Amino acid sequence: MQMTATARGILALTLGIAIFSVQDVILKQLSGDYPLHQAMVLRSLTALPFHLAIVWWFDGRLSTITTPGWWKMFARGLLNFVAYTAYYLGLAYVPMADAVALFFTSPLFITLAAVLFMSERVSLKTTMALAAGFAGVLLIVKPGADGFDLAAFLPIIGALGYAISMVVARPMGRTESAAAMAFWGNVCFLLCALAMSAVYGTGAYAGASHPSLAFLTRGWVTPDLADLSLMAGCGVIAAIGLTLLTYAYRIAPASTVAPFEYSFMFWGVMWGWVFWGDFPDGLGWIGIAVIIAAGLLVIRAPQKEKAAP
Repeated sequence: MQMTATARGILALTLGIAIFSVQDVILKQLSGDYPLHQAMVLRSLTALPFHLAIVWWFDGRLSTITTPGWWKMFARGLLNFVAYTAYYLGLAYVPMADAVALFFTSPLFITLAAVLFMSERVSLKTTMALAAGFAGVLLIVKPGADGFDLAAFLPIIGALGYAISMVVARPMGRTESAAAMAFWGNVCFLLCALAMSAVYGTGAYAGASHPSLAFLTRGWVTPDLADLSLMAGCGVIAAIGLTLLTYAYRIAPASTVAPFEYSFMFWGVMWGWVFWGDFPDGLGWIGIAVIIAAGLLVIRAPQKEKAAP
């Protein structure tokens, strides 16, 4: 029996999400011994030829990366760099399941940004979903509780940066290809990571005791072969995962496949439990459930509103 395009898209997206989750495991595992900028440099260098291959595969030519709008794609890469740097610095301290859940507030921020900056209108149901989603954030972060740490807000900052980059991508997508945007995003990651390495790579600012700060300010460390392979492997993982996600959104309706991105939560909980023994508490589970439910409502709402007339 032949699989439909929608089914292939869902399969590609869920597989891509599963592969991407391994990158989070690797970076969290390395965060105690290596700096984030070192891992980013090696990851981006490894991913560079894969991104060129992706551009050739999807666009049929490499000239799409040299269009007049290349600088806009690079600027969008800066937003993504800030977003993922904040997320991974938070991941060094926050349990993996919580970090993933907080980062998946990005659909809420995307909708909020569209309302504030693009004058889009949303229904009362969507407004209530936004409020509920941000209430779920409070259940996970628990501000004011014993053991609260400001690092818990880093994945949220990552989600906000990612949301802005997605809103910016909407008009950009009319003239630029997704593969070209991903290529310039990777180039931006490489250059920014090299700049961070120039500041922190010598270890002049090392010595921070907080896991997130240490992951940022630690100097470069000569890795053994296993750790070097893991850092380089992140580039392969990112390229393969991105290819699968791009393929999924090319062959299937976005409103159908997008909710399956929340399968990341399964991997976040499982990997956190398997590798670090982390498991969300009662309030954490409620917060995760509320964020997922709110995110799904926000993702599906525009499609329903278009179909209503």
